[in-house]
Amino acid sequence: MSQISITEVKTASQLKQFVRFPMDMYKDNPYYVPSFINDEINIWNVNENPALQYSEARQYLAYKNDRIVGRIAVLINHKEEKELGIKKVRFGWLDFIDDEEVSKALLQKAVDYAREKNIDKIEGPMGFTNLDKAGMLIKGFDQLATMIGIYNHEYYPKHLEKLGLTKEKEWVEFEIKFPDSLPDKIHKFNALILEKYKLKVLRFKTKEEILQYVDAMFDLLDETYKHLSTYTPISDEQRKTYKEKYFKLIDKDFIVCIVDEHNNLISFAITMPSYSRALQKSGGKLFPFGWWHFLKAGRKNDRANFYLIGIHPDYQRRGVTSIIFKEIFDVFKKKGVKFLETNPELEENKSIQLLWQDYNPVNHKRRRTYSMILNDQ
Repeated sequence: MSQISITEVKTASQLKQFVRFPMDMYKDNPYYVPSFINDEINIWNVNENPALQYSEARQYLAYKNDRIVGRIAVLINHKEEKELGIKKVRFGWLDFIDDEEVSKALLQKAVDYAREKNIDKIEGPMGFTNLDKAGMLIKGFDQLATMIGIYNHEYYPKHLEKLGLTKEKEWVEFEIKFPDSLPDKIHKFNALILEKYKLKVLRFKTKEEILQYVDAMFDLLDETYKHLSTYTPISDEQRKTYKEKYFKLIDKDFIVCIVDEHNNLISFAITMPSYSRALQKSGGKLFPFGWWHFLKAGRKNDRANFYLIGIHPDYQRRGVTSIIFKEIFDVFKKKGVKFLETNPELEENKSIQLLWQDYNPVNHKRRRTYSMILNDQ
Protein backbone atom coordinates (compact mmCIF):
# COMPACT_ATOMS: atom_id res chain seq x y z
CA MET A 1 0.00 0.00 0.00
CA SER A 2 1.34 3.39 -0.99
CA GLN A 3 1.94 5.92 1.74
CA ILE A 4 -0.41 8.90 1.98
CA SER A 5 1.23 12.14 3.06
CA ILE A 6 -0.50 15.38 4.02
CA THR A 7 1.21 18.76 3.54
CA GLU A 8 -0.02 22.10 4.84
CA VAL A 9 -0.26 24.80 2.18
CA LYS A 10 2.36 27.45 2.94
CA THR A 11 3.52 28.90 -0.38
CA ALA A 12 1.86 30.67 -3.33
CA SER A 13 2.78 27.72 -5.52
CA GLN A 14 1.10 25.26 -3.18
CA LEU A 15 -2.00 27.47 -2.97
CA LYS A 16 -2.26 27.47 -6.76
CA GLN A 17 -2.03 23.66 -6.71
CA PHE A 18 -4.71 23.61 -4.00
CA VAL A 19 -7.02 25.72 -6.18
CA ARG A 20 -6.35 23.83 -9.41
CA PHE A 21 -6.63 20.29 -8.05
CA PRO A 22 -10.39 19.84 -8.61
CA MET A 23 -10.14 21.54 -12.01
CA ASP A 24 -7.61 18.94 -13.08
CA MET A 25 -9.51 16.03 -11.49
CA TYR A 26 -12.82 16.96 -13.16
CA LYS A 27 -11.40 18.16 -16.48
CA ASP A 28 -13.30 15.48 -18.45
CA ASN A 29 -16.49 15.70 -16.37
CA PRO A 30 -19.32 17.41 -18.35
CA TYR A 31 -21.17 18.57 -15.19
CA TYR A 32 -18.35 20.17 -13.20
CA VAL A 33 -18.09 23.97 -13.35
CA PRO A 34 -14.77 25.56 -12.29
CA SER A 35 -14.56 28.67 -10.14
CA PHE A 36 -12.63 31.76 -11.13
CA ILE A 37 -9.02 30.87 -10.32
CA ASN A 38 -8.12 34.35 -9.05
CA ASP A 39 -11.23 34.49 -6.86
CA GLU A 40 -10.35 31.13 -5.31
CA ILE A 41 -6.82 32.32 -4.57
CA ASN A 42 -8.12 35.57 -3.06
CA ILE A 43 -10.32 33.66 -0.62
CA TRP A 44 -7.18 33.06 1.43
CA ASN A 45 -6.00 36.67 1.34
CA VAL A 46 -7.10 38.70 4.37
CA ASN A 47 -7.07 41.85 2.23
CA GLU A 48 -9.57 40.30 -0.18
CA ASN A 49 -11.74 38.16 2.10
CA PRO A 50 -13.24 40.05 5.08
CA ALA A 51 -14.24 36.77 6.74
CA LEU A 52 -10.56 36.17 7.52
CA GLN A 53 -10.67 39.15 9.87
CA TYR A 54 -12.67 37.06 12.34
CA SER A 55 -11.74 33.55 11.21
CA GLU A 56 -8.70 31.31 11.12
CA ALA A 57 -7.97 28.66 8.53
CA ARG A 58 -5.49 26.13 7.19
CA GLN A 59 -5.31 24.31 3.87
CA TYR A 60 -3.83 20.89 3.18
CA LEU A 61 -2.85 18.81 0.15
CA ALA A 62 -2.77 15.00 0.11
CA TYR A 63 -0.05 13.20 -1.83
CA LYS A 64 0.28 9.60 -3.00
CA ASN A 65 3.31 8.48 -4.99
CA ASP A 66 4.35 12.13 -5.23
CA ARG A 67 1.05 13.03 -6.92
CA ILE A 68 -1.62 15.32 -5.47
CA VAL A 69 -4.70 13.19 -4.78
CA GLY A 70 -6.80 15.38 -2.48
CA ARG A 71 -7.26 18.64 -0.60
CA ILE A 72 -9.11 20.05 2.40
CA ALA A 73 -9.41 23.36 4.25
CA VAL A 74 -10.23 23.58 7.97
CA LEU A 75 -11.44 26.77 9.58
CA ILE A 76 -13.07 28.38 12.58
CA ASN A 77 -15.52 31.30 12.35
CA HIS A 78 -15.06 33.10 15.67
CA LYS A 79 -17.94 35.45 14.90
CA GLU A 80 -20.25 32.45 14.73
CA GLU A 81 -18.99 31.29 18.11
CA LYS A 82 -19.34 34.76 19.67
CA GLU A 83 -22.76 35.69 18.27
CA LEU A 84 -24.50 32.32 18.08
CA GLY A 85 -22.62 30.31 20.68
CA ILE A 86 -21.78 27.69 18.03
CA LYS A 87 -18.35 26.20 18.49
CA LYS A 88 -17.18 23.93 15.69
CA VAL A 89 -14.47 23.38 13.12
CA ARG A 90 -15.74 23.86 9.60
CA PHE A 91 -14.13 21.91 6.78
CA GLY A 92 -14.47 22.65 3.09
CA TRP A 93 -12.71 22.70 -0.27
CA LEU A 94 -12.78 18.94 0.14
CA ASP A 95 -11.85 16.92 -2.93
CA PHE A 96 -10.22 13.52 -3.27
CA ILE A 97 -9.77 10.57 -5.58
CA ASP A 98 -11.78 7.42 -4.92
CA ASP A 99 -9.39 6.09 -2.31
CA GLU A 100 -10.58 5.61 1.26
CA GLU A 101 -7.08 6.05 2.66
CA VAL A 102 -6.93 9.52 1.09
CA SER A 103 -10.32 10.70 2.37
CA LYS A 104 -9.55 9.29 5.81
CA ALA A 105 -6.21 11.12 6.00
CA LEU A 106 -7.82 14.40 4.91
CA LEU A 107 -10.71 14.22 7.39
CA GLN A 108 -8.24 13.34 10.12
CA LYS A 109 -6.77 16.81 9.64
CA ALA A 110 -10.15 18.32 10.55
CA VAL A 111 -10.31 16.09 13.63
CA ASP A 112 -6.74 16.96 14.65
CA TYR A 113 -7.42 20.68 14.21
CA ALA A 114 -10.55 20.44 16.36
CA ARG A 115 -8.67 18.65 19.12
CA GLU A 116 -5.87 21.19 18.95
CA LYS A 117 -8.45 23.97 19.48
CA ASN A 118 -10.39 22.04 22.16
CA ILE A 119 -13.47 21.85 19.95
CA ASP A 120 -15.60 18.72 19.93
CA LYS A 121 -17.42 19.05 16.59
CA ILE A 122 -16.51 19.18 12.91
CA GLU A 123 -18.91 19.97 10.06
CA GLY A 124 -18.67 20.38 6.31
CA PRO A 125 -18.26 20.92 3.51
CA MET A 126 -18.86 24.62 4.07
CA GLY A 127 -17.11 27.94 3.79
CA PHE A 128 -16.61 30.81 6.18
CA THR A 129 -20.12 32.31 6.05
CA ASN A 130 -23.70 31.76 4.94
CA LEU A 131 -22.96 33.28 1.55
CA ASP A 132 -20.19 30.79 0.75
CA LYS A 133 -20.72 27.48 -1.01
CA ALA A 134 -21.89 24.71 1.29
CA GLY A 135 -23.21 21.19 1.13
CA MET A 136 -21.91 18.04 -0.51
CA LEU A 137 -23.95 16.91 -3.49
CA ILE A 138 -25.95 13.74 -2.72
CA LYS A 139 -28.36 13.93 -5.67
CA GLY A 140 -27.91 15.44 -9.13
CA PHE A 141 -24.51 14.10 -10.12
CA ASP A 142 -25.72 14.12 -13.74
CA GLN A 143 -26.85 17.77 -13.60
CA LEU A 144 -24.80 20.77 -14.69
CA ALA A 145 -23.36 22.57 -11.66
CA THR A 146 -23.82 26.29 -11.02
CA MET A 147 -21.45 29.05 -9.93
CA ILE A 148 -22.84 28.91 -6.38
CA GLY A 149 -23.00 25.16 -5.85
CA ILE A 150 -20.39 22.55 -4.99
CA TYR A 151 -20.02 19.69 -7.45
CA ASN A 152 -18.61 16.34 -6.38
CA HIS A 153 -18.42 12.71 -7.42
CA GLU A 154 -21.03 10.24 -6.19
CA TYR A 155 -18.47 8.45 -4.05
CA TYR A 156 -17.79 11.50 -1.82
CA PRO A 157 -20.74 11.10 0.60
CA LYS A 158 -20.14 7.35 0.75
CA HIS A 159 -16.61 7.98 1.99
CA LEU A 160 -17.76 10.42 4.68
CA GLU A 161 -20.50 8.13 5.93
CA LYS A 162 -18.07 5.21 6.11
CA LEU A 163 -15.78 7.41 8.21
CA GLY A 164 -18.59 7.91 10.72
CA LEU A 165 -19.86 11.36 9.75
CA THR A 166 -23.63 11.85 9.76
CA LYS A 167 -26.10 14.26 8.18
CA GLU A 168 -26.18 17.70 9.80
CA LYS A 169 -28.12 19.94 7.38
CA GLU A 170 -29.66 19.39 3.98
CA TRP A 171 -30.45 21.72 1.08
CA VAL A 172 -32.76 21.25 -1.89
CA GLU A 173 -32.57 22.79 -5.35
CA PHE A 174 -35.26 22.98 -7.99
CA GLU A 175 -35.46 23.35 -11.74
CA ILE A 176 -38.48 25.13 -13.18
CA LYS A 177 -39.57 25.19 -16.79
CA PHE A 178 -41.31 28.47 -17.43
CA PRO A 179 -44.79 28.36 -18.97
CA ASP A 180 -45.54 30.19 -22.20
CA SER A 181 -47.93 32.50 -20.36
CA LEU A 182 -49.31 33.16 -16.90
CA PRO A 183 -53.02 32.74 -16.12
CA ASP A 184 -55.13 35.91 -15.94
CA LYS A 185 -55.86 35.17 -12.27
CA ILE A 186 -52.14 35.69 -11.47
CA HIS A 187 -52.18 39.17 -13.01
CA LYS A 188 -55.39 40.08 -11.19
CA PHE A 189 -54.11 38.71 -7.87
CA ASN A 190 -50.84 40.65 -8.16
CA ALA A 191 -52.66 43.90 -8.96
CA LEU A 192 -54.83 43.35 -5.89
CA ILE A 193 -51.81 42.75 -3.59
CA LEU A 194 -49.98 45.81 -4.91
CA GLU A 195 -53.01 47.99 -4.27
CA LYS A 196 -53.91 46.47 -0.90
CA TYR A 197 -50.47 47.00 0.65
CA LYS A 198 -49.59 50.11 -1.38
CA LEU A 199 -46.56 48.47 -2.94
CA LYS A 200 -44.59 49.39 -6.05
CA VAL A 201 -42.24 47.44 -8.31
CA LEU A 202 -39.14 49.47 -9.13
CA ARG A 203 -37.93 49.82 -12.72
CA PHE A 204 -34.22 50.53 -13.14
CA LYS A 205 -32.95 52.40 -16.18
CA THR A 206 -29.28 51.98 -15.28
CA LYS A 207 -27.27 49.65 -13.09
CA GLU A 208 -26.11 52.61 -10.99
CA GLU A 209 -29.69 53.28 -9.87
CA ILE A 210 -29.62 49.97 -8.01
CA LEU A 211 -26.70 51.03 -5.82
CA GLN A 212 -28.88 53.05 -3.44
CA TYR A 213 -30.77 49.86 -2.55
CA VAL A 214 -27.84 47.46 -2.09
CA ASP A 215 -27.41 48.07 1.65
CA ALA A 216 -31.16 47.71 2.12
CA MET A 217 -30.93 44.35 0.34
CA PHE A 218 -28.34 43.12 2.84
CA ASP A 219 -30.52 44.39 5.72
CA LEU A 220 -33.44 42.50 4.24
CA LEU A 221 -31.37 39.32 3.95
CA ASP A 222 -30.66 39.54 7.67
CA GLU A 223 -34.37 40.06 8.40
CA THR A 224 -35.41 37.19 6.13
CA TYR A 225 -33.03 34.54 7.44
CA LYS A 226 -32.30 35.54 11.04
CA HIS A 227 -34.72 32.86 12.31
CA LEU A 228 -32.52 30.11 10.85
CA SER A 229 -30.30 28.60 13.52
CA THR A 230 -27.12 28.83 11.43
CA TYR A 231 -27.49 32.37 10.10
CA THR A 232 -24.98 35.04 11.11
CA PRO A 233 -25.51 38.71 10.12
CA ILE A 234 -23.49 40.01 7.19
CA SER A 235 -20.69 42.32 8.31
CA ASP A 236 -20.00 45.74 6.79
CA GLU A 237 -16.76 44.42 5.33
CA GLN A 238 -18.58 41.55 3.65
CA ARG A 239 -21.18 43.90 2.21
CA LYS A 240 -18.45 46.00 0.64
CA THR A 241 -16.64 42.96 -0.76
CA TYR A 242 -19.74 41.31 -2.23
CA LYS A 243 -20.82 44.61 -3.75
CA GLU A 244 -17.46 45.07 -5.47
CA LYS A 245 -17.10 41.42 -6.45
CA TYR A 246 -20.54 40.59 -7.86
CA PHE A 247 -22.17 43.88 -8.82
CA LYS A 248 -20.28 43.98 -12.12
CA LEU A 249 -21.84 40.64 -13.13
CA ILE A 250 -25.42 41.69 -12.40
CA ASP A 251 -27.83 42.59 -15.18
CA LYS A 252 -30.21 45.32 -13.98
CA ASP A 253 -33.10 43.63 -15.77
CA PHE A 254 -32.65 40.50 -13.64
CA ILE A 255 -33.21 42.33 -10.34
CA VAL A 256 -36.69 42.67 -8.83
CA CYS A 257 -37.19 45.25 -6.07
CA ILE A 258 -40.49 46.02 -4.35
CA VAL A 259 -40.96 49.03 -2.06
CA ASP A 260 -43.76 50.24 0.19
CA GLU A 261 -45.52 53.60 0.04
CA HIS A 262 -42.58 55.21 1.87
CA ASN A 263 -40.05 53.79 -0.63
CA ASN A 264 -38.74 51.29 1.92
CA LEU A 265 -37.49 48.06 0.36
CA ILE A 266 -39.73 45.18 1.48
CA SER A 267 -38.62 42.53 -1.00
CA PHE A 268 -36.03 41.81 -3.66
CA ALA A 269 -34.87 38.95 -5.83
CA ILE A 270 -31.72 38.55 -7.91
CA THR A 271 -31.45 36.17 -10.84
CA MET A 272 -28.69 35.93 -13.41
CA PRO A 273 -28.13 34.21 -16.74
CA SER A 274 -26.45 30.86 -16.22
CA TYR A 275 -22.69 31.26 -16.60
CA SER A 276 -21.93 27.57 -16.09
CA ARG A 277 -21.08 26.83 -19.73
CA ALA A 278 -19.09 30.05 -19.98
CA LEU A 279 -17.00 29.04 -16.97
CA GLN A 280 -16.40 25.60 -18.45
CA LYS A 281 -15.23 27.10 -21.74
CA SER A 282 -13.05 29.70 -20.04
CA GLY A 283 -11.43 27.23 -17.64
CA GLY A 284 -11.98 29.63 -14.75
CA LYS A 285 -10.15 32.53 -16.41
CA LEU A 286 -11.58 35.80 -17.69
CA PHE A 287 -8.50 36.54 -19.76
CA PRO A 288 -7.41 36.39 -22.45
CA PHE A 289 -10.64 35.02 -23.99
CA GLY A 290 -12.89 33.96 -21.10
CA TRP A 291 -14.71 37.31 -21.06
CA TRP A 292 -16.10 36.58 -24.52
CA HIS A 293 -17.91 33.46 -23.30
CA PHE A 294 -19.41 35.44 -20.43
CA LEU A 295 -20.50 38.21 -22.74
CA LYS A 296 -22.29 35.73 -25.01
CA ALA A 297 -23.90 33.94 -22.03
CA GLY A 298 -25.26 37.25 -20.78
CA ARG A 299 -26.73 38.23 -24.13
CA LYS A 300 -28.31 34.96 -25.20
CA ASN A 301 -29.16 32.19 -22.76
CA ASP A 302 -32.16 29.94 -22.21
CA ARG A 303 -31.16 29.18 -18.60
CA ALA A 304 -30.97 31.38 -15.51
CA ASN A 305 -29.99 30.89 -11.89
CA PHE A 306 -31.83 32.24 -8.87
CA TYR A 307 -29.28 33.71 -6.46
CA LEU A 308 -30.81 35.73 -3.64
CA ILE A 309 -34.23 36.61 -2.29
CA GLY A 310 -35.25 38.72 0.67
CA ILE A 311 -38.78 39.33 1.96
CA HIS A 312 -39.46 41.35 5.08
CA PRO A 313 -41.19 39.17 7.71
CA ASP A 314 -44.16 41.57 7.77
CA TYR A 315 -44.86 40.75 4.13
CA GLN A 316 -44.19 37.03 4.07
CA ARG A 317 -47.20 34.87 3.17
CA ARG A 318 -49.03 37.94 1.83
CA GLY A 319 -48.74 37.24 -1.87
CA VAL A 320 -45.48 39.11 -2.45
CA THR A 321 -43.82 35.98 -3.81
CA SER A 322 -46.41 35.85 -6.59
CA ILE A 323 -45.46 39.40 -7.62
CA ILE A 324 -41.77 38.44 -7.66
CA PHE A 325 -42.39 35.42 -9.84
CA LYS A 326 -44.54 37.40 -12.26
CA GLU A 327 -41.81 40.04 -12.61
CA ILE A 328 -39.18 37.34 -13.18
CA PHE A 329 -41.46 35.72 -15.77
CA ASP A 330 -41.84 38.99 -17.69
CA VAL A 331 -38.07 39.49 -17.87
CA PHE A 332 -37.38 35.90 -18.86
CA LYS A 333 -40.02 36.05 -21.57
CA LYS A 334 -38.22 39.02 -23.16
CA LYS A 335 -34.77 37.45 -22.74
CA GLY A 336 -35.70 34.01 -24.07
CA VAL A 337 -35.04 32.24 -20.76
CA LYS A 338 -36.97 28.98 -20.46
CA PHE A 339 -35.43 27.31 -17.41
CA LEU A 340 -34.70 28.60 -13.92
CA GLU A 341 -32.57 26.82 -11.34
CA THR A 342 -32.98 27.87 -7.71
CA ASN A 343 -30.16 28.37 -5.28
CA PRO A 344 -29.69 25.78 -2.49
CA GLU A 345 -32.44 26.21 0.11
CA LEU A 346 -32.44 24.56 3.53
CA GLU A 347 -35.02 21.80 3.35
CA GLU A 348 -36.89 23.24 6.36
CA ASN A 349 -37.09 26.72 4.82
CA LYS A 350 -40.60 26.17 3.46
CA SER A 351 -41.45 29.86 3.25
CA ILE A 352 -38.95 30.38 0.44
CA GLN A 353 -39.96 27.19 -1.34
CA LEU A 354 -43.53 28.45 -1.51
CA LEU A 355 -42.32 30.78 -4.26
CA TRP A 356 -42.13 27.85 -6.69
CA GLN A 357 -45.03 25.64 -5.56
CA ASP A 358 -47.46 26.61 -8.35
CA TYR A 359 -44.97 26.12 -11.19
CA ASN A 360 -44.22 22.39 -11.14
CA PRO A 361 -40.72 22.57 -9.63
CA VAL A 362 -38.53 19.51 -10.03
CA ASN A 363 -36.21 18.72 -7.12
CA HIS A 364 -33.20 17.80 -9.24
CA LYS A 365 -30.41 18.30 -6.66
CA ARG A 366 -29.90 17.73 -2.96
CA ARG A 367 -26.83 18.43 -0.86
CA ARG A 368 -25.89 18.16 2.79
CA THR A 369 -23.24 18.91 5.33
CA TYR A 370 -21.88 16.10 7.47
CA SER A 371 -20.75 16.35 11.06
CA MET A 372 -19.03 14.36 13.75
CA ILE A 373 -18.91 14.78 17.52
CA LEU A 374 -15.49 13.98 18.98
CA ASN A 375 -16.38 12.18 22.18
CA ASP A 376 -12.82 11.72 23.39
CA GLN A 377 -12.21 15.40 24.22
